[in-house]
Amino acid sequence: MSDDVRQRIDELVKTNRVVLFMKGTADFPQCGFSMRAVQIVKALGVPFTTVNVLEDWDIREGIKAYSDWPTIPQLYIDGDFVGGSDIAMQMYESGDLHKLVGASLEG
Repeated sequence: MSDDVRQRIDELVKTNRVVLFMKGTADFPQCGFSMRAVQIVKALGVPFTTVNVLEDWDIREGIKAYSDWPTIPQLYIDGDFVGGSDIAMQMYESGDLHKLVGASLEG
């Protein structure tokens, strides 16, 4: 991955509290895993940013190297890689994802 791509990803991850690298957009996910990840983050009730990796090949490939994780979607909270949709779902169900973002479990 080039330094430019790493810098672009760094900026996205560090300037957005919750960011989801996904296929498609929050309003129009382009795969089932991305759709599930969006639903999970929306259910937390916190603002989040999405990055459509289908629009930028460098980001699409770079994010995999950045996180050392081979698949998309990828969720980051407070600059840290959380995981893909399966891990996000497990953390949501256990309440750990709510704790990470400080969301109410009652909401």
